[in-house]
Amino acid sequence: MSDVTIIGAGVAGLWAARSCLARGLRPRLIDRTGAPGAHGCSWWAGGMLSPECEGALAEPLIVTHGRKAAALWRQVTELREQGTLVLAPERDRAELDRFAARTEGHVTCDADAIAALEPDLGGRHRRGLFFTDEAHLDPRQALADLVDALATSGVTVETGTVDPSALDGPVIDCRGLAARRDLAGLRGVRGEMIVLRTEEITLTRPIRLLHPRHPLYVVPRAGGRFMLGATQIETAARGGVTARSALELLSAAYALDPRFAEAEIVEMGADLRPAFADNVPRVVRRGRILHLNGLFRHGFLMAPALAEQAAEFLFTGRTGESFP
Repeated sequence: MSDVTIIGAGVAGLWAARSCLARGLRPRLIDRTGAPGAHGCSWWAGGMLSPECEGALAEPLIVTHGRKAAALWRQVTELREQGTLVLAPERDRAELDRFAARTEGHVTCDADAIAALEPDLGGRHRRGLFFTDEAHLDPRQALADLVDALATSGVTVETGTVDPSALDGPVIDCRGLAARRDLAGLRGVRGEMIVLRTEEITLTRPIRLLHPRHPLYVVPRAGGRFMLGATQIETAARGGVTARSALELLSAAYALDPRFAEAEIVEMGADLRPAFADNVPRVVRRGRILHLNGLFRHGFLMAPALAEQAAEFLFTGRTGESFP
């Protein structure tokens, strides 16, 4: 017998189930395709827990809640807490100045400091910003670890399609774009990624390369793999990675380190991120249904805090701090 039904087993739904369990609420977890896999935004995420960097463009709420993410994820999966290094080509150094003015928690790096942090980038970049308190994780491993932790408590992911309004009792709806009919203003924002593999380059932390049109982030993963991302296209069109995006991502990676030109492309993927007009994720209450949605590009950063809010509301009837 369940106390709450959670629909959607991406990062939001899995965290909602975990947060409910922590409060003694027994969740039932349902997803149209079953356990997480290569069929949703969570699978294609970068896995950066970088609230300070996101503060360059995001609302303050993202920074505030995002600062809690690393502590919560540390309970679930392995984190690499090496900070974030932000760089810019010399011709775009004004972008670095703007980024610094909009963010907190960084120190300025010269060429020597950059080389000390990332020896393989030594001599290639003259100025940067180092955000010391940020972290990253492997999203796919983190999803698997969440599934395993829930299974240990007897909660497994059921495969099925359900209508939230047809269910009895409390519901947490984490369906992403599938909930568009129930959430006015929810839109899809296309994101694309490429995974490269090379033994020639070693990086220990996410690198953000600033550019006025083609920003890039590179996230190191195990086995000499690197995830490239940052595309943000205002369209709800699905499909594979476009030639334009592939060229932009690979060109930016080459600008970061020309040795990426010889890397093997091992994976390319694209999906639609659900987002509200202001790009702020939130919990929206509609009677007995709580919609945890609009995660945009902040899924792994914001899902733990929003799941805590939703579970706390079900447990106490109070929203606690901030319930957008």
